Amino acid sequence: MSTVERLTGLHWRGQVPALLIGLGHGATHWIAATFYLLLPFIARHFDLSYAEVGVLVALFHLSSVAANFLSGLIVDVTGRRVVFQVISLTAGAAALAGFVVANDYWQLGLFILVIGATNNLWHPPAIAFLSQLYPNNRGYALSIHALGANAGDAAAPLAAGALLVWFSWGATAALSALPALAMAVVLALVLLARDKPGDGTARVGMTMTDYFRGFARVLRDKTVLGLCLMAGFRTMTQAGLLAFLPLYLADVLRLGPLWMGLALSIMQLTGIVAAPLAGTWSDRIGRRPVVLAGLTGATVMLAGLTLIADGPLFVVGIALLGFALFAIRPVVHSWLMDLTPPQLAGSASSLMFGVQAALSALVPLIGGVLADAWGLNAVFYFLAGTMLVANLLVVALPHRDRAGAGA
Repeated sequence: MSTVERLTGLHWRGQVPALLIGLGHGATHWIAATFYLLLPFIARHFDLSYAEVGVLVALFHLSSVAANFLSGLIVDVTGRRVVFQVISLTAGAAALAGFVVANDYWQLGLFILVIGATNNLWHPPAIAFLSQLYPNNRGYALSIHALGANAGDAAAPLAAGALLVWFSWGATAALSALPALAMAVVLALVLLARDKPGDGTARVGMTMTDYFRGFARVLRDKTVLGLCLMAGFRTMTQAGLLAFLPLYLADVLRLGPLWMGLALSIMQLTGIVAAPLAGTWSDRIGRRPVVLAGLTGATVMLAGLTLIADGPLFVVGIALLGFALFAIRPVVHSWLMDLTPPQLAGSASSLMFGVQAALSALVPLIGGVLADAWGLNAVFYFLAGTMLVANLLVVALPHRDRAGAGA
């Protein structure tokens, strides 16, 4: 028996769905991470200001808001999970490949809208599927889901950076879409047959009346709303880093595409280590202490980055930041599932990711204005502030561990 089997009580065969969903999540982040790495090259091609780059990133997040809320409703009403994950990957990969034919700023923006929508279309069905399939190991299962995201975020910059040595940014985008399309095919072949309401992995759907009555209860839950708001501010910080770190590495540290990709990958690789550790630990000692420890560490690291001017030391700093920042992502998702009735898991996930996307849409707009006015360092001061707010919100959350528990 392996160490993982002893810690979780799950046979390796029982972990296959979690591993596949984790890889699929990694493919959605592969698409988004490729887009972020291409931003400096897109900006040079179209001669964009930081504010104009910020608008492109804001489009990504704004389209996510609509996709999140709609997907949660559809997932919970139909009881289907995997089919929407396959749609998410297929459409997102096709939009990334479309970069190669984008002739102007607004054409590119349309493809970015699709990427943003499909990127967050993934989360409600995937988190609901894993939460229901692994009710006693949510922290572990969702840490595998998060680990996949970190793996995609880490691998994509390296791959895209290498491709940029030989190809244009448009061709790089098109070639980078192929692995995501391949993952969509794998999910369809292996898991789609299990995506039948009533078979034990996907719930029988509910009526629209039942759905809206139940979702209204979720919206009245102050703990759930507070947790979603806290997650939103944490994700604001993450979104700001993903958008402005490539610009900082290219424009301030003057790194080439391959070295840019390596630096960004290092930040994600530390998250690969941290996510399963934090998720499994939270199953044992509770979600709150793990989240609070990660947020505090990330706040300190982010504030420290504003004092570092040396390139190699800056990379070490973002590696430590990635460890703390990405460790808590699966723990927050597990905490939400603990508080939510199983039949509304998709919509609760939609609520959280919708709040995250809405707040994240503000970051590139604010950051772009700050960077144009006072330089990219000003953006990091702003991001340190958003992380501090997340710390304060988690401290203020009522003490509840399960759906229906008292404060």
